[in-house]
Amino acid sequence: MDARGYRRYWDEERETRDPARRDVLILERIQHQLHYAYERLPFYRRHYDTAGFHPDQVQSLADFTAKVPIITKKMLVEDQRDNPLFGTYQGDVADDDVARIQGSSGTSGIPTFYRVSRRDWERAADVHAMAQWAAGLRPCDIAQISFPFSLFFGGWGVIQGAERVGASVFPLGPIESDRQLELMFKLGATCFSATPSYCLHLIGVAEQLGLDLASGPVQRLLVGGEPGGSVPATVARITEAWGASVHDAGSTSEMYPFQTNITTEALNGVMLFTDEVYTEIVHRDDPHQPLPDGERGAIVYTHLWRDSQPMIRFWPGDETYMTHEPSSCGRTYPRLPEGIVGRLDDMLIIRGANVYPSNIEAGLRSTDGLGAEFTITVERRGVLDEMTVQAELSPETAAELATLSADDAQARRAAIRAEAERQLKAQTQIRVPVELLEPGALPETVFKARRVIDLRGEAT
Repeated sequence: MDARGYRRYWDEERETRDPARRDVLILERIQHQLHYAYERLPFYRRHYDTAGFHPDQVQSLADFTAKVPIITKKMLVEDQRDNPLFGTYQGDVADDDVARIQGSSGTSGIPTFYRVSRRDWERAADVHAMAQWAAGLRPCDIAQISFPFSLFFGGWGVIQGAERVGASVFPLGPIESDRQLELMFKLGATCFSATPSYCLHLIGVAEQLGLDLASGPVQRLLVGGEPGGSVPATVARITEAWGASVHDAGSTSEMYPFQTNITTEALNGVMLFTDEVYTEIVHRDDPHQPLPDGERGAIVYTHLWRDSQPMIRFWPGDETYMTHEPSSCGRTYPRLPEGIVGRLDDMLIIRGANVYPSNIEAGLRSTDGLGAEFTITVERRGVLDEMTVQAELSPETAAELATLSADDAQARRAAIRAEAERQLKAQTQIRVPVELLEPGALPETVFKARRVIDLRGEAT
């Protein structure tokens, strides 16, 4: 039993299963899904025939990585464009068995639609519940959800899991920030779900309203939608300001409604439910080359149980690394020690250094005096790419500067800027100039943060 008198695990036998036994079950499900896709879904048959692959070739998990071709968002968009509305991978699901129709925009802005069968939706609810139970959500909690409820899966999975757990669900969505906080305190919400950026933004809003988040009702934050939930400096700042534990959930819209991972009560990494969504880490330039624990590479996902529009070896373009070291929480699933590190296509090469937005975020979050919002601008000057960062001061720091003399305020700003640049150099190994802005100068982040402005394709 836990400290609140509830059982420790949602499904103890499953969550603590011997990994070797789990791998046997995973292989069985992989073989089932491959045959189902090849025999019933024209998209996969064409794709596999073109690659010279047949499901009978997979006799081990190593075979699966080495022989099965990946699929990408671009392929799904093209298939739905040529075969509207759901493509030829929609699954052998009758119209009267469709529980939900949702979608994903991705970077192209073209919606990709998904039909989810009742069986798949019900199973997803239980998996979401298992994830949220691992993060400490219990029936006695009140879960306030600020993710939007729209075409995109967004907060729907959070609702699914919280309802299945038995918690009281307050699906507020993206309303005005001051109202968000007012209702949070009024209702006594013990769990809050949002992007890490929005949690940081609310810190500044709370300061302006005179609210002390650390003494407020929220005890745990379920964050997702962007990498910040596993950036140590970001987690530390949120934890200190909110007085609550931070639990990072991660996946990609194409893999929903299964929430494949979430930090556990042990807070020692993002856990992968590999018997629900099998997860591989492969070389960024070769999806058939597996990487050992601890080595960064591309993540690849596979639905093991889903009948409606199953994704088999889906490549979302995200980078991370994995470990199979035992977790102190007792669960035997592998973990992502730092969650999703970033997107492969977000990596910026600046003067020979590989820089991710998460590197910049880590440096800024380690700098006292800065607020939640920042932007990264990349431009070409002559033959070299150069990066600059704009970062807002925190409302508290801005108020402090207003009480100082002009010279003292200037010196204080210079010290903050110098510390930010020092932290960024430690993270990136290059000098990154920082410009300090007043609070509110940058657009408020409510959902996913858009941090990078790339001007290299424009004339200078």
